[in-house]
Amino acid sequence: EFMQASWDSEEVQAKGIQLLASFVEDKSAFPYLQTCTEVITRAMGTHTDSLDFQVEGCTLLLEVLSQALEQGVVMTLDESLATCLLHTVRKHSEDEEFLPMLCTVLMMVSASEVAAENLRKVGIIPDLLSILKRFLPNDKICFSLCAVLWSLAVSEDNADQAVLESAVPVTSAVLQKHLQNGVVSESACSALWALALQGCLTDSDYEPTVALVLDAVRMNPERAVLVKNGCLALASLVRLSETAALAILLDSDGTGVELIKDEYHLHLDEPGVAEALCLLMNEMVQYEEVMLDLRSQKMEKLLSEIKLQFPFS
Repeated sequence: EFMQASWDSEEVQAKGIQLLASFVEDKSAFPYLQTCTEVITRAMGTHTDSLDFQVEGCTLLLEVLSQALEQGVVMTLDESLATCLLHTVRKHSEDEEFLPMLCTVLMMVSASEVAAENLRKVGIIPDLLSILKRFLPNDKICFSLCAVLWSLAVSEDNADQAVLESAVPVTSAVLQKHLQNGVVSESACSALWALALQGCLTDSDYEPTVALVLDAVRMNPERAVLVKNGCLALASLVRLSETAALAILLDSDGTGVELIKDEYHLHLDEPGVAEALCLLMNEMVQYEEVMLDLRSQKMEKLLSEIKLQFPFS
């Protein structure tokens, strides 16, 4: 109440945030701190000029959001609070030291469908793409913002088609830059999957995107989540065009089908990998020429193996 009564005073807001932060270690304080996220976010949006204040606010938000995640509590932001975060993003979009923290907050907040929808509504996507392009080598920023892009793009009601289409080359550039970083590649593949689901790719995107995703899987074979995300992204691309299916069959570094078979055998105990692989095959067999090629590569044998491995799935 004290903070809400004095929005204009940065000193009051800073003292309030410092005092709230002193309760973070006490787990019993979480239900009360949870109700303070609105006040913290609004204070950050009101006093964007002070970097120290933004850092303290972000630090406290991360603590509260982390505890919420541990307890399975979904935190939401209304449109006005999404606007506050947007103000902070715009004010500090060139600060490479502060941005990883801010991007992590955005990633955690966007896990809520309501918050993701509100961030999208206030027009944050172009700002995120601009930051990604500026800080392409920064793995922490790329990881967080690709995860945010996935949350924003996966929304069924998406009116920002043109904006999302502009995210395709940027996300591809992230994947290309961080192919050997499994964590970033996982995040970028999930973003490309969501963008493909929304039909944001054009004819000229299919072959290079397929090649990129296969390269990411090839360079990080042990990462089950990356393999799953990669297969889901490929399935969405194949649904859009036979060109994508043919690109998997004719992958320049050896057939993509052999790679997918190898990945299944490497992750035999991962139902998520098997399910994503089956979704991909289901899309590929819609094209007669592709189906004949899959038969010649004995894909039926692998599908029978999967059926035996997961008889109740």
